[in-house]
Amino acid sequence: MKSILEIYDLSTHQREVIYEEAGHFEAPNWSSKDEYLLLNANGQLFKWDFKTKKKAEVDTGFAKNLNNDHGISPDGKQIVMSSADAISATDKEQWLTSKIYLLPSSGGVPELITPREPSFWHGWSPDGKTLAYTAKREAGFDIYSIDLRGGKETRLTDGKWLDDGPDYSHDGSYIYYNSMQSGSMEIWRMKTDGSQKTQLTKDSYSNWFPHPSPAGDSFAFLSYLEDQGEAHQPMKSVALRLYDLQTKTIKTLCEFTGGQGSINVPSWSPDGRRFAFVSYEKTET
Repeated sequence: MKSILEIYDLSTHQREVIYEEAGHFEAPNWSSKDEYLLLNANGQLFKWDFKTKKKAEVDTGFAKNLNNDHGISPDGKQIVMSSADAISATDKEQWLTSKIYLLPSSGGVPELITPREPSFWHGWSPDGKTLAYTAKREAGFDIYSIDLRGGKETRLTDGKWLDDGPDYSHDGSYIYYNSMQSGSMEIWRMKTDGSQKTQLTKDSYSNWFPHPSPAGDSFAFLSYLEDQGEAHQPMKSVALRLYDLQTKTIKTLCEFTGGQGSINVPSWSPDGRRFAFVSYEKTET
């Protein structure tokens, strides 16, 4: 497999390949000062530097089994990450031990945020005080939030279907997420207290991971071109699409091979003109 780090520019409607390598890396986050993109690969975190065009490992302490649900705080001073316990490389249920941690953006000792498992981070409120994540507690996966100043987690959805991918609007008033509530995977929106749940998309695609723009006028999201049910596998035919919140219209930006790992977490540039994503190519073994 080849992983290809790309940037989509909304002003030119062009894709730019900025880095590629044999192997598997995922889920870019754009730093608040345009310094680097945060990526995960092989259970570890890396920063891809815009100046050097190289990636360097981030010290994550004892957490060495990270997945692709990670991000950067609004002020750029902290990193949030989801990491499973180091049970066994062959243990298929290992992902169910995922918990959420914080650490300094320069790396260091992780601070546990969600003792209960599994928990997978997806959104950080603009004021820096609250995290949104998907977690399995009783029957299925729901959306939760937790105050970083202390307190218990708050359950925001309560259904028999999969709810995933929560991300905050630019002003912190809404959480956008994807859900099987309607019977297919679509994009929804709710208030940050879990009220006013509203379905925003309805088509033949499987729609995942909505990421509101910094300006608040749109959100980018990933669409599988064929219905996947609840699955979100890699190496599928997918498209990046843009939902205009004023006109309620959807524009397809580009199509490629990807899916899981392409744009799981927020990846907008601070100026809102661009966002990063990962595409993939099969290679001969």
